[in-house]
Amino acid sequence: MENIAWSTVISGFIGGLGLFLIGMKIMSEGLQKRAGNSLRKILEKLTTNRYLGVIVGLVVTSIIQSSSATTVMVVGFVNAGLMNLSQSLSVVLGANIGTTMTAQLIAFKISKLAYPAIALGVAFKMFSKKQKRQYFGEILLGFGLLFLGMKTMEGAFVPLRKSQEFMDIFVYFSQNPLAAIFAGTVLTMIVQSSSAMMGITIALASTGIIDYSAAIAFVLGENIGTTITANLAAIGANANAKRAAVGHFLFNVFGVAYMYIFLKYFGHFVDIITPGDPYFTDSQGNAPYIARHIANFHTMFNIINTIIFLPMLGLLAKACERLVKDSAEKTKTTKYIDDRLIDTPALAVAQAKKEVERMSNIALSMLEDAKKAFFNRDLKLIESIYQRENIVDQLEKDISVFVVKLFQKSLSDEGSKTVDGILHVLHDIEKIADHSENIAKFTEKIIEKDIYFSEKANEEMAEIFDVVIRFARNILNIYNKETYEVNINTEDENIIDKLRKEFKNNHMKRLNEGVCTVDAGIVYVDILNNLEKAGDHTFNIAQLLQGVNK
Repeated sequence: MENIAWSTVISGFIGGLGLFLIGMKIMSEGLQKRAGNSLRKILEKLTTNRYLGVIVGLVVTSIIQSSSATTVMVVGFVNAGLMNLSQSLSVVLGANIGTTMTAQLIAFKISKLAYPAIALGVAFKMFSKKQKRQYFGEILLGFGLLFLGMKTMEGAFVPLRKSQEFMDIFVYFSQNPLAAIFAGTVLTMIVQSSSAMMGITIALASTGIIDYSAAIAFVLGENIGTTITANLAAIGANANAKRAAVGHFLFNVFGVAYMYIFLKYFGHFVDIITPGDPYFTDSQGNAPYIARHIANFHTMFNIINTIIFLPMLGLLAKACERLVKDSAEKTKTTKYIDDRLIDTPALAVAQAKKEVERMSNIALSMLEDAKKAFFNRDLKLIESIYQRENIVDQLEKDISVFVVKLFQKSLSDEGSKTVDGILHVLHDIEKIADHSENIAKFTEKIIEKDIYFSEKANEEMAEIFDVVIRFARNILNIYNKETYEVNINTEDENIIDKLRKEFKNNHMKRLNEGVCTVDAGIVYVDILNNLEKAGDHTFNIAQLLQGVNK
């Protein structure tokens, strides 16, 4: 037995794995950027239809190249209340199939294209001025690095064929599939990526270190090990999110349990439908056909698992509900965002925009109710405005923290502009809510001191209220659209300024004539000032939409 240069083996393995993982990450980010709004629209098509959920899970996972990432994202959606348990479980089933696309890609054995792909990818990324070409460059670069990583790992494993002790370990796994399943589970839990472990398995098998029997048992273990990521992500989430993660675990554990019983027969079935002999090795000790067999086994296993469990989603959901009991959970202010979504930037940006729209609707409702409270002298409505102001304040804080974290991710140019716009708009929306609260406080003072205004004063107040509400509604509606308008009518801003001056002068005349009291005069002017400031902050949002930064 020849001595093995373990430093070379270990450094080659770690370096190859690093290239594989960074390649997957770059390719995933490029695909997400290229998909852009399409990825969000795919998820928005989700309905209670379990079959559609499977398709969505498959497509999204194929794009982001990770079932763990999809499942973590699903946990985030469930935690945010955007997806029910049965719906999330159907997406997880689709994600299990989608993640097999990585193995299918690796099995093409086109490592010769790695360097050309890297060269073209860098060229498109560095020198192209068009965004779509730059994103295509990222996809090519990631693709090339992924295959370069596979080639590096395979090269690192070749010397291990000379170690009888090392080969004996994998002979043991061939003879004891249960041990191989356990090893695959543990190693995937450590690596935190079933795709990476699949790459390692194919690399070991392609170099003849493990045979087909051991490899497919490893694959089963990897399907269990990948569920740990979602369960870790569910820590601190609500009960339904934890149930979604547990459901992912149960799918794969039950699937592996029955497949273990029929492993020999199913492995043989995959062998029949896949060209080449998986046990054949060439003169150099390499197994040229085994990669496609492993990839097909992985895909077929998850397709069959989905076919079996899809009709039983309701029962599985009930099992998850029994395993994870409801508990007293802290009420969340946010509805659409969750930190678990940040690793999928295209979707996270879209969800942040939805949360801002929700915040803007609350602020607008406060402004509208401030008018109603003023004219109806409604203390209950005033208390409701105070409560909503606390919600808006918390939303501003939560959304700001979320989008700042997003800035640290790889965003498309469109995504970066949206996030930047959100940070600018949040302050102005919060200020509109603040001025609505101030008006509510002055109205409360009016009620407590039994202050009344003249008929003319009330007419003027109604007029300026209507213009401010109209202006805020129009601008916020435009902001919340898919695309911004450049030519925005901001004439209401000038009208508000003009009305405030005019009505303030009119009121001073009434005050001098003794028509209104001093207390009434002070409060009246304070409300006028707050309405004008609400208009100013609305105008700031309009300027942002026009591409003008103050």
